[in-house]
Order: sequence, then structure tokens, then C-alpha cells
Amino acid sequence: MGSKGNTHLRLEPISNPTLARTILPPLIALGSTVVIASLLAMIAGANPFSVLGLIVKGAFGSKFAALETLNRATPLIFTGLSVAVAFRAKLWNIGAEAQLYAGAVVTVILGTGALTLPSIALVPFIAACAMIAGAVVLLIPTILKTRFGVDEVVTTLLFNFIFLLFVSMLLEGPLKDPMGMGWPKSARLIPEARLPRILPGLRLHWGFALAILAAIAVWIIQKRTTLGYEMQAVGLNPEAARFAGIPVRAALIKTALLSGGLAALAGFSEVAGLKGSLTLDLSPGFGYTGIIVAMLALLNPLAVIAAALFVAGIFVGADSMSRAAGVPTYLADIMLATALLLMVLAILLTRFRIRRE
Repeated sequence: MGSKGNTHLRLEPISNPTLARTILPPLIALGSTVVIASLLAMIAGANPFSVLGLIVKGAFGSKFAALETLNRATPLIFTGLSVAVAFRAKLWNIGAEAQLYAGAVVTVILGTGALTLPSIALVPFIAACAMIAGAVVLLIPTILKTRFGVDEVVTTLLFNFIFLLFVSMLLEGPLKDPMGMGWPKSARLIPEARLPRILPGLRLHWGFALAILAAIAVWIIQKRTTLGYEMQAVGLNPEAARFAGIPVRAALIKTALLSGGLAALAGFSEVAGLKGSLTLDLSPGFGYTGIIVAMLALLNPLAVIAAALFVAGIFVGADSMSRAAGVPTYLADIMLATALLLMVLAILLTRFRIRRE
């Protein structure tokens, strides 16, 4: 407390927030994002209602647009789940981008002819190996955190840059396609290693169905298993969890294995389902965008699906809107950044109330 007449604000935890307090702040955050985006559209000289309508139409206005949005949402579901799992246990995984590329590299190594198996066996085997690679990439920073107290935010973030340089080296060397006319890309996967398309003639592949199943599986793990209870307990209070007999270090390692494996599935699905080969620009930031998806979903694995569709719709719709209205596509980036900032504030207000002293 200060001198008389001074006012101090403090945050007071809410033990049992009401349903309204849980739902209203995130809804207000999303509504405020739309208002801010409309104002920016007006500044750019466009009709805000027209711009928002064009984004929705570009994302869901036709069968082709809707399927492209689902395609774009597929890796975001995986990376969103990865971040949600890690953040739930207070393991700040900022390295989903590196884990994604780890899964993609393994997919290319095993899927370009190294193994001769029928598709029904080869595709699951490659997916499992990709998950192991992503898990190992996150396991290293987690061990550094649990053994030596190294901040995982720094190590996982640095891993993104390190692994991208490693992929660049591979594409200029061992993995370079000899038939690629000098372009830094890998050879294409053999047909047996590809994820089939859900609808013939369109780009939507079974990776999207795998992402939905992954979200359901993560929800079951969090709500119905001992591991889910341990992850939540460690995230809420590691000291109390340790006092209650929960092996905190083991719980964090298990969380890292699951989180890294989920992010790696994003790389697997992009290569095996969509692109067919590995390039340095495979991910336009799916790992980082997964943080936005997870925060919009309030770390709920089922809500990650809706959040990923929302984010993917903005990106896909913004491309169409930009061509039709002459508004820069950067408006989509601003919308997502604003949504993230407001959602973080909304999460804060669902768990704490502001008190004046």
C-alpha cells in the first residue's frame, strides 16, 4: 500500500469462475478483433462489411474454397494440439516449427523408396517414425529444463532456426532431388507413402481426418487418463504436485514426447498428404501460428479444431479478399495478432479479477 490517496490495482485469483465469466471474455475478444479489423479496412479505403464478407466468401463460399480451408487447417490442428498439450503442463514449447520439419525430414527419408511395404503398412510406420523424431527434438530442451533449469522458451525457439538451417543443408546435399533441375527440394514420395485424397480430384487428404482423431485422442488423454491428470496438476502447481507424489520430471518428459510428436504429424501430413516432397518453405509459420490456435482454443483440444478452422479461414479468405478489394493481405496477420493479444487478456480475466486498494 502507498500513501493515503494512492490507488493500487491487484489481481485476485478466482477459485471457481462462473460459466458466464469463462465464456464472455473470449467472445468479447473475438468481437473486438472484428471491430479493429473493420477500422483498419476503412483506413485502407475499403468498405469494412465488404472486406469481412469477402474473407468469409473466400474461405467458405464454394466447395473448392471450403476444402482449401480444411487443407490449411490440417497442420494448424496438429501444431495447435502440440502447443495446447505443452502449455497445459506449463512447458512453454515455442519450437513446434522445428518439430514439424523433423517429421517432414523423416517422412522424406523413409517415403522416397527406402522401404518397400504396402501402403497400408508404410504410411502408419512413417507417421510413427515422424512422431518419434518430433518427440526427440522437444525432449532435448525438456531435459535441459528439468535437469539444469534452462529456460525452454529460449531453447525451443533457437531450435526452430537451427533445424531450418539443418533442413537447408539436407536439401542442398543428401536429400537434394537429382531430377530437380538444381532446385533445393527433395525427391518425391513414392505412391505407397502418400496419404490418399478424401475426394478424388481435390486436394483434401486423409491427414485432415487424422488431425480430428488426434484432437479427440488428446481430449481423452487429458480427461480420462492418469497422464492427463498429472499434466494438469504439474501445470497448476508443480510443487504441490510433487508433494502429492506426482513425478513432475517424468510428467514433463511424457508431455514433451506427446507435444513434439503431434507437431511432427503436421510435417508428415504436409509432405505425405499435400506437397509430396520437402522444400524449405514447406511451412509458412505453422508452428508459430499453432500458438495462436491453442490460445484461441483456451488450450482445449476439441476447441483447437474450431480455432484452426477460424485461423485457416482468415488466411485463405484474405488471399481472395486482397484480390477483390485491393486490401493488403497483411490485414489477416493484424487480425490474428490482435486476436491473440486480446485472447491472452481474456484468459487472464477469466481466472483473475481486478481489485482496487
